[in-house]
Amino acid sequence: MNSSPSARAALLLQQHANGAPFAPFCDELALNSVDEAYAVQEAYVAGLCQQGGREVVGWKIGLTSPRMQALLGIDSPIAGAVLSGRVHDSGHIVAREAFGRLGIECEIAVRLGRSLPAAGAPYDFAAVSDAVEAVCPAIEIVDDREADYALTDIGSLVADNCWNAGVVLGEFIDSWPALAEVTGVVYRDATEIDRGSGRDVLGHPFEPLLWLANHLAARGQALEQGMIVSTGSLATTRFPTAPEHYRFVIAGLGEVNLGVT
Repeated sequence: MNSSPSARAALLLQQHANGAPFAPFCDELALNSVDEAYAVQEAYVAGLCQQGGREVVGWKIGLTSPRMQALLGIDSPIAGAVLSGRVHDSGHIVAREAFGRLGIECEIAVRLGRSLPAAGAPYDFAAVSDAVEAVCPAIEIVDDREADYALTDIGSLVADNCWNAGVVLGEFIDSWPALAEVTGVVYRDATEIDRGSGRDVLGHPFEPLLWLANHLAARGQALEQGMIVSTGSLATTRFPTAPEHYRFVIAGLGEVNLGVT
């Protein structure tokens, strides 16, 4: 069986097109390293872009908090591409039936005011902080396709573009409070259901950004000016089971809303 990155990527494209449940790569297709998983992801994202006339406009960073790492039994961040056509304004509405299993994650997103090219690595916290032009509350849309988390391995998750299915953005602001100190509150139909702090994502939301800049540089890639980066969930992933409205509020940053039908 062909186990090249392009062959695995073709299999992922076929699974998504057929609405198949998530299945980790195994046997002859088992991934031997995280680097190999990112090679599959790159081929898979290229296929998505070719199919839909899309382009990479940003990145999502996952598993940046102890709660999210515990959910999947994984102890390191991961990254996936965010594609054009999957970036939405606050108030966006999604249908659960459009996903294998819809999940939402409440995060802080940043927009870059200047590029962080591979040649400039390794970057430090000050360099990536200076590159941030604006920040906002965000809700990442994920589709885990009914994954069995007890069987999910980091390589298969990475290869499947870290399950990113889009991002909903609040209003960007260019002046913000100390992000490690902010509190984000998640509401479902006007009832608070969770909250988290900016320090919950590796101590500060720019720490995942720093990890991403150096991760991409190691692969010869850049964070480009204007890109959007979702820096990791402040609260545990929610899986809507009925028509619901979600509101994520961060004092000093604003709010973002998502409707689920």
